[in-house]
Amino acid sequence: MLRRAGLPAVVLSAMGFFGYNAVLGPTGVMAAREFQKELAAKHVEYAALDKKRAELKNRVDLLDPKRGADPDMVEELVRKQLNVARPDEVIIPLK
Repeated sequence: MLRRAGLPAVVLSAMGFFGYNAVLGPTGVMAAREFQKELAAKHVEYAALDKKRAELKNRVDLLDPKRGADPDMVEELVRKQLNVARPDEVIIPLK
């Protein structure tokens, strides 16, 4: 009796193991849902970083000496770095 029940018991155990891992395992159906959520969050993060990169690229292109640097951008950077103002300007400090 034990010999006849041995093979079906092993097969059922193997099916149970693989079935459990297919649904609840580290790469199963439940984990795939979490992966999809993480992927969507990463797409949003990527879009924000791509937008920031485009803004920085635009600023760099405005300062390109080969094409002639944009005078407004140069003045903005000089004022910010050297902490200077024109004599006719009023400076209002912000806290």
